[in-house]
Amino acid sequence: MTKVKVKLTKSPINQQSDQKKTLRALGLRKMGDEREHDYSRSIRGMLLKVRHLVTTDIREQENEEKE
Repeated sequence: MTKVKVKLTKSPINQQSDQKKTLRALGLRKMGDEREHDYSRSIRGMLLKVRHLVTTDIREQENEEKE
């Protein structure tokens, strides 16, 4: 499964309210906050909306077998 790590790097002050709500939905509240999400279509759309405020790191995770 592909994961994406998102970090809030710029302040949401003076941004549109829908962009602020998108950041909250991603779990980003303060500057420097980081969250990891599954890289789904809905998350990609959210990231496109706030791409000027965040940095992303996409990682391919290997399947871990449970014993």
